Amino acid sequence: MGATRTTRDRWIEEGLRALAAGGPDAVRVEALAKRLGVTKGGFYGSFADRDALLNAMLDAWERESTDEVIDRVEREGGDPKAKIHRAGVLTFSDDRLLPVDLAIRDWARRDEAVAERLRRVDNRRMALLREMIGTFCSDADEVEARSLLAFCVAIGEHFLAADHGDRTRAQVLARAADLLLDRPRDDHGR
Repeated sequence: MGATRTTRDRWIEEGLRALAAGGPDAVRVEALAKRLGVTKGGFYGSFADRDALLNAMLDAWERESTDEVIDRVEREGGDPKAKIHRAGVLTFSDDRLLPVDLAIRDWARRDEAVAERLRRVDNRRMALLREMIGTFCSDADEVEARSLLAFCVAIGEHFLAADHGDRTRAQVLARAADLLLDRPRDDHGR
């Protein structure tokens, strides 16, 4: 999102922050207005109701987490393995997108419309993984399995509380990425 925000954009951004912090129930017009330092009445100049704000928030998340990530990955170039890594970092390592993504995943468990939106986003992400992994792996079943595993690692590692012995989480994730992306073992890794 750009540095200059319209009133509507500020409501959406603050709504996404609230969603990330406390789920959809935390997206309350009065609380958002207080955090923005404006009156609640200003909200209705931008949105018909809370549902309109929630839909605008989902639109912003979908655009930012798919279109903008894919555009940036393509613009910055590199080989397919570098593109996969960059897409994962942009989506799942960010202090902004990651908490929103995880909150939307939780919300989708209770709201079918949100679940359908998440399915659309995840399908676009899987399509990118399939395309990139397909450049170095020709077996369609293996492409699908590697894509699924890569996606599961990207999301699931944020929920895993396990220790890894004398290895750091970063070391284990790097090795998992090497295996999934068929990269040679790092000389400094385990």
